[in-house]
Amino acid sequence: MAGSPQQLTLLGATGSIGTQTLAVLALHPARYRVYALTAGSQWQALAAQCETWQPRYAVLADAQAALSLRNHLQALGSQTEVLAGEAALAQVAAADEVDTVVAAIVGAAGVRPTLAAVRAGKRVLLANKEALVVTGQLFMDAVTASGASLLPVDSEHNAIFQCLPACTPGQNARLAGVRKLLLTASGGPFRTFTAEQLATVTPEQAVRHPNWNMGPKISVDSATLMNKGLELIEACWLFSVPPSLIDVVVHPQSVLHSMVEYDDGSVLAQLGTPDMKTPIACALSWPERIDSGARRLDFTRLAGLDFEAPDETRFPCLRLAREAMQAGGTATAVLNAANEVAVAAFLDRRLDFPGIPVVVAETLARVAAPACTDVDAVMAVDAAARRVATAQLAART
Repeated sequence: MAGSPQQLTLLGATGSIGTQTLAVLALHPARYRVYALTAGSQWQALAAQCETWQPRYAVLADAQAALSLRNHLQALGSQTEVLAGEAALAQVAAADEVDTVVAAIVGAAGVRPTLAAVRAGKRVLLANKEALVVTGQLFMDAVTASGASLLPVDSEHNAIFQCLPACTPGQNARLAGVRKLLLTASGGPFRTFTAEQLATVTPEQAVRHPNWNMGPKISVDSATLMNKGLELIEACWLFSVPPSLIDVVVHPQSVLHSMVEYDDGSVLAQLGTPDMKTPIACALSWPERIDSGARRLDFTRLAGLDFEAPDETRFPCLRLAREAMQAGGTATAVLNAANEVAVAAFLDRRLDFPGIPVVVAETLARVAAPACTDVDAVMAVDAAARRVATAQLAART
């Protein structure tokens, strides 16, 4: 690549997407430089990354963790400056020196720093689907106003993006002759479980995804199909289509990552091994292509590709997400907040697996979800939903 290396801020460096992004960057040392690495509270993991990458800044959301990291790096003689808090996350996302921001913080915690990158007009690689789920139109309006480049990293949205050569994120896919967007779902580890079996599943079972290497929260969302519901909401905003133009298809092998059906009957699909380094590399280098380090797809070894409709009776989270998107306002922010609370309770063994959609549904029914014109108002709705969801958990004990 000609010219200077791209300066990159990685929001959520110690998570699954963050570590896999660094694995791709390591293959292209002349092409990218790491300006800042951020994490929540895992300062030891971030310390190891700082020793390897020597970023200008390291940021932790947790102030005590940041102090531990600062002391550790100073003892090593590192030149990396350690910052703490939400304002610091926004600072390194919007810094003038930064070309590209990988937004990989899990959950609503990633909303403000991702928006800071968008408002600064950065090239934003969006792996934090909650930023769009929570803020929706506000987020897309900020993209338009700043001229930021938005590139999806989620494997499904990246696949659709690659199958839409005449459409960039934010443009109406219908104008490109699109009839349907088809999101594929693996079905998760409990795809064939009965309702009785689902009542006894454990967190250890839920985080063992059959195909993908993901963090615990996303793995549980995949098991409930909430992850697919959040992706449906994200796709509505990315490609400017209503929920009625998006279908979900269960594809257990996770080889075909999503499809676009056109008005003339053509269906374009993107295929590859289930490895997040592929969409990460695609988004990093677009419109060029670079080596991702992912294992290559060998068609001669494929036993078959299977497809089926999702079961929204056993897995109602997908239906709840679609209904929240159709309801409008800040219903999707309520959905996301309640789900984050419920999943945390499940992982902490305070809620059974079938209780996750129950808590989400009850919270949606109890929290007002008006349209909001600023992020503070949206986050106030988020906070109200968390309070109600937490009260629901207390009432169940």
